[in-house]
Amino acid sequence: MQLRTFSFIDILQPQVTGFLQTVCPGFMPLEEQASLFVEIAPGIAINELTDVALKRTAATPGMLIVERAYGLLELHHEDQGQVREAGAAILERMGLTEHDRMKPQVISNEIITGLEGYQSQLINRMRHGNMIGENEALYVLEVRPAGYAAIAANEAEKAAPINVLEFRAFGAFGRIYLGGPEANIQEAARAAEHVLADLKGRS
Repeated sequence: MQLRTFSFIDILQPQVTGFLQTVCPGFMPLEEQASLFVEIAPGIAINELTDVALKRTAATPGMLIVERAYGLLELHHEDQGQVREAGAAILERMGLTEHDRMKPQVISNEIITGLEGYQSQLINRMRHGNMIGENEALYVLEVRPAGYAAIAANEAEKAAPINVLEFRAFGAFGRIYLGGPEANIQEAARAAEHVLADLKGRS
C-alpha cells in the first residue's frame, strides 16, 4: 500500500463541516470535531484500514471512497486523541510513519476578481457549499494528492471570513473553490497554501 495523504485537522470549521455533512455518505461530522483524511493506493485496500481504525478506536467514519487507483477515508470524533489513535492504528497496519506520506504539491492556483454574473451562476450550480455573488473574488486551488484539499479549505476558513463553495478531496487531483471580498480571499489563499507548504512528506 502507498500512503498518499495523511492529514489531521484539529478543529473542523463551520463551513467545512457543513460541506462534509452535505456530501459525506457515512456519519456526519459536527463543528469543532477533529478529523483525519487518509488516502492510499490501491483504492481497494482502504477497506482493510477502515476496519483496523474502527476496531481500535471510537472514531466515526464520514467518507469512504473506493476507486480503482485511490481510496479515501475520513474519520472524526470530538476527542482529538481518538482521531490520532485511529491514524496511529492505520500507520501501524501499513508499517509506515506519518512522514511516509506524499508531500502536497500545488498544481495550480488563481484568483479571479470582479466575477461576472454569468460565471457566478455556473459556479453556484456546481457547488455543494456556500454561494458566490457577482463582482466577488474567486479562488481556485488544485493540489496533488487530492486528500489535502480538506485541510487547505479548513485553514482558509480559519484565516478569513470567506465562503467555502466546494472542495474535492478524492481522485487524481484535489480542488478547493472559495469566494468573497478580494482582500479576504487573498488572506485565505495565503493560509491554504501555507499549510500545504508546511506539511512534510516524500516527494
